[in-house]
Formats: sequence, structure tokens, C-alpha cells
Amino acid sequence: MPTGRGLQERVVVVAGLVKVGIFAYLNHQVPRTRKEIFETLVNGLKRLEYRGYDSAGIAVDGPNKMMTDLNSKAIALIKKKGKVKALDEALYKQDTLDLDEVLCTHFGIAHTRWATHGEPNPVNSHPHRSDKNNEFVVIHNGIITNYKELKKYLSSKGYEFESETDTEVIPKLTKYIHDNRESDNLSFSTLVERVIQELEGAFALVFKSRHYPGEAVAARRGSPLLIGVRSEFELSTEQIPIQYNGALFKGDVKEKNSHNRPECPNSVGDGKAVEYYFASDASAIIEHTNKVLYLEDDDIAAVIGGRLSIHRLNRQAGEDPVRAIQTLKMELQQIMKGNFEAFMQKEIFEQPESVFNTMRGRICFDTSCVVLGGLKDHLKEIKRCRRLILIGCGTSFHAAVATRQILEELTELPVMVELASDFLDRNTPVFRDDVCFFISQSGETADTLMALRYCKDQGALTAGITNTVGSSISRETDCGVHINAGPEIGVASTKAYTSQFVALVMFGLMISEDRISLQKRRLEIMEGLRVLPELIKEVLTLDGKIKAIADELYDQKSLLVMGRGFNYATCLEGALKIKEITYMHSEGILAGELKHGPLALIDKDMPVIMIIMKDACYTKCQNALQQVTARSGRPIILCCQDDEDIMKNAYKTIELPHTVDCLQGILSVIPLQLLSFHLAVLRGYDVDCPRNLAKSVTVE
Repeated sequence: MPTGRGLQERVVVVAGLVKVGIFAYLNHQVPRTRKEIFETLVNGLKRLEYRGYDSAGIAVDGPNKMMTDLNSKAIALIKKKGKVKALDEALYKQDTLDLDEVLCTHFGIAHTRWATHGEPNPVNSHPHRSDKNNEFVVIHNGIITNYKELKKYLSSKGYEFESETDTEVIPKLTKYIHDNRESDNLSFSTLVERVIQELEGAFALVFKSRHYPGEAVAARRGSPLLIGVRSEFELSTEQIPIQYNGALFKGDVKEKNSHNRPECPNSVGDGKAVEYYFASDASAIIEHTNKVLYLEDDDIAAVIGGRLSIHRLNRQAGEDPVRAIQTLKMELQQIMKGNFEAFMQKEIFEQPESVFNTMRGRICFDTSCVVLGGLKDHLKEIKRCRRLILIGCGTSFHAAVATRQILEELTELPVMVELASDFLDRNTPVFRDDVCFFISQSGETADTLMALRYCKDQGALTAGITNTVGSSISRETDCGVHINAGPEIGVASTKAYTSQFVALVMFGLMISEDRISLQKRRLEIMEGLRVLPELIKEVLTLDGKIKAIADELYDQKSLLVMGRGFNYATCLEGALKIKEITYMHSEGILAGELKHGPLALIDKDMPVIMIIMKDACYTKCQNALQQVTARSGRPIILCCQDDEDIMKNAYKTIELPHTVDCLQGILSVIPLQLLSFHLAVLRGYDVDCPRNLAKSVTVE
């Protein structure tokens, strides 16, 4: 059969979006009614709804109408197009399932899907099955790049496919290997190992089988997956030793196990009453437990007899031979909407707090000292570098554009800003004396992660700027900064952007601490950061005025956002927000380029938003304003309070408090975030789940 690249290689080579949301629940010796199990699975999916999806499904123990032999090991699949609510309603219409039946041990899996291969419908939805008897079922995030070859091979062996997806080859391949096993004592985890060796691409996978009742196996490569653990009893260990190809590593001692892995003596659970939660995002787990284990690339996690163990094929040089159970500090109320209409609105209004949390414990305003703990051990190496490279995608890229100018000023180094996809396409030269920053809210963005691995191979020092503890970028970089913005549920990033912005400015302040010529500038920026949360609160009071502007603009087809200097990134980010959630065409334009083409778009019917603040580009922006008004344009201007010269030439103004020039972009982006929110609501769209987009793009 076709041979995969094996677990050693990490390959993601396709365009597309992550499948979206994985959630699974295993209760071992913890009695739960079938109704309680349904509720747990459905609520887990609801916690993942913010990622965007078009269908949902679950697999639980129960009769399968296609089977002639209905027995307790059978698996029932329920899948629906549309929202989780439709799936929830369908569950209670299953007359073959006794909702009051108590199950002491049970494993159920659930999934929300964004269509990547095949249209949204129940057949293409997850979980996918091996055959009509549902012998093996699988949920999958990511994309399998060699699925066509596998599908052709399996079809030649008589396996019939019912969906258009890439995922369906996985359960059918599992059945093929199981059907052709050399003995009847093949363990579930060994079976999955053999399966994933044949897969190329990115995946987070959770397997369930009627042949292995009460057992669960999960694997990841290039797509996030974590496991929550909950038990009345104290866990026997929070350091799980990894089994490598049938061997258990404990320090330098290698203990041989049988080929099919008997129970690992140091696994979590010890066979006592325990519950496990598998998810692609911690937000689905936190209401149940704060004890979680993040799987690494090429990990295989198995739960057998209530015991959780971790397996890998081979041990890499320098690899940590244990996996630690971590304690999440996230609170459930942090991911709830509260009194807001949408998560995005809540997150916009959280920015005074999120920006403060990014600075907290890192800036001493009395001594003008900035310490970023994740970078301080590499400070000498960073100061000796020849160039800084900032790499990101979308909003994270805009955070890099927003801070490039101040970083050039404070570090006195050339600063390159790169879109991760373009950076990879060009095979950009990178050198050992470069320092590369990788910016990603989720820490799982595939293009950015691939760029990180490329730069590491070139010998550059790598630093991550992420919002997610335990993410791939935070683990694989040499050093970095956690922005501490708190969970961001809305697909369109808001508070993560402003916290990334502040984190990068703080990096510049830390690097320039010993530059005497820059001390006056540093103090000016430090004072701006000190009052920044209060200024953001002041900007948020303009929400009503911004909504009134949205009332005039919501039926427009296009919108231009124009500025320059420190505010150019605000134009790009504001235009992106409008595109993302309102589906209007919007474009961020550098005001200095107005005469080189964009001016042709200006007339009385074209809405134009201009950002004109009192900074080094003020006079140049006034010139651009005159060109717009001379062509009957009606500009809506974001300007400083009491700037009468600007106000008399504006159709409408949004007056913002003034701060130091390099931080003004934080204040000026918030009105555009609010505008995009109100436009989307007025146009009747789902603000938190824009079409065609997912929260974390984990495939190139």
C-alpha cells in the first residue's frame, strides 16, 4: 500500500482551513446516564462554536440500525448539517437510545466541521466511519494530503467510500490494518500507530472502536489537541513517562514492554474512577477540570482501563521523555459572553484590562524598567543581532507593521516585517545573527509555524509572541512573550492585536534600556503606557457615536480606510475587521500612495475613513484630506480632540484622546473594531462566526 512519510517528518503542504472543533469524553467507573453524556458532548461543542462551523456530529455506544447483530458494543452515529442546536434536538429523537440508561464506563466523541473537502451535509460531517457497522469511527482536525492515493488503494481492496472528505480514508485504513493484523491481541494504540505512519499532512485525531469498548486513542501532528483529567482521587503522577516503540523511558533506564503494550505502570488513572476530556481548545474543558496535558506533535495518547499513557515511535535527540499535566489558570467566566451581544463585543470592551494584564509585572513605571521574563536570558544574544524579522499572518502581521517604526527607532536595527506565507514562498535568506519573532494569537498558525521551523533550521534565534500557553509556537521557539490577553473567542481578533502591539513596544523598551540617547523617548513611551488603559476606556465611551455612523454606512458596498506613518497599520487592521465580519469590501490605503491610483476611487458616494493624528505625518495627511475633499469625498475622520482645523473639513469626526505617537494606533484601532461590529450586526450577520473563516488556521 502507499507508504507515508512516517512520524519523524512534520509535513503540511496544502491550502485550506482546519476542520475546526474536537471534543470527546470518557467516563471510567464514573456512572453517567446517557442523557448526561449527551449533554457533556453537546456543551463541549458549544464551547467551540466560536471557531465557526457548518455541521456537527457525535458517536456514542448504542445500536446501529445497519447492523443485524445489535449488541452493547455497537456505535451509533448522529450527524446534522447546521448548528449544534440542531444536533442536540436530533439526539433526543433517537428512539433506539435509552436516555436514562446508566453507563459506568463509556467513551463518546463529537466534532464541529468547516467544509474543506465536500459540501456541508451529514455524510461529509464527522465522525467518519470505517463501514456500515461503524467498527471504527474518527474525528479529525487538519488535512490529509495523500488521501487520494490512500483512497485509490483502499477502493482497490473493496472498501466503499460514502463521503467526499479526506478524513474518511482514516477509519477505512484503520479497519484495513485491523482486518489484516497478524494476531488477535493487537492493541488499539499500536493499531493507530500503524495508521498514522501512512498519513501525510496535518491532523489531530481521536479514535473510537466497537472492538475496543471503553478505550480511547488520540494522536496529533501539526494540529492542537489536549486532554483534561478529572478524578476524586489524587492523581498518581503528573509526569507521564513516554513509551517509545514498545519501550518505557524513565530517565536513562529503558524498560522493555511487549509489542502490544500492557498497561503502563506509571500512567495516569491507576484504574480508579476518572474522567478524560479530549479537545482542540481548552475553552471546551475548563468547566470540567483545570488539569490538562498538551499533546506534542507525533504523540499518541491511549486510555485503556481508565489509565492514560503516551506513546511515540522514536525518541528524538534532546526530547523530553515525559509529558507534564499542567494547571490551567483560565476561568469559565472568562469565556462567557456576560451581558454582551457577542464575544467580539465583549473582547473589544475588555481591552483596558487585557492591555493592563500584558504590562502587569513587566513594567516598573517608577524605575522606567521593563523586564520580559521569557526574553531576558537571551538579551545579550538579541542585542548582538544584525537584524530583526517579525513574521505573522493577518492581524498578527498588522501588529508587526504597527510596531516596526518604533522598534527601528529603539533598537537601531533594520526590522523586516513578513507575511509568513510569502516569507516561505520566497525561501527568504535567514542568517545565524538574525532574531526572528513569530506572532500568533493561537500559537498554532500553520504558515507561521512552518516559518519558525525554517528559521530554526537556518540557525536564527527564534522568539514567540502568543496568547496561548502550551501552543506549538510557544513550545518550539527559543524564547518569547505570552501576551496575557485572556481567552479570545471571537474569530475576528481584537484584544490580542492590542496586546501584541504592547508586547512588541515593551520589547523595544527593554532592548533600549542602556541607550542614553534614547532615555527621553523611552520615558515618553513609558508614560503613554502607564495611562493607556484609562485612555482606552475613554475611547470606548464613543461607542454610541460610532454606532450612529454605522447606521449610515451599513448598506454600502465598499469602504476605504486611509492613513500613514504610525497609523498605516491601523488602516490595514480596520479594513480587515470590516472584511472579516461585515463581508463589505474594504481596503486599507497608505495615504502617501493616494495619487498613485487609489484617488481614482474617490467621489461623493465612496465612504472614506481617514486617520489624521498630531504626529510627524500630520501635515502630509492634511494634504491627502484636501485631495479627498476636492473630489467631493465625504471623509469620516479619526482625529485628536479639539483639532478644529481637521474638523472643519470632515463630514464626521471621531475625536480621540492624544497619546505618544507610537501608541496612538492602539487608540485609533478601537473605533474601527467597534464600527465593524455594529456594521455586522446591522447587516444581520453572526459576528463571532464569520463565514468561511475559522479561529485558528492550522493548515497552510
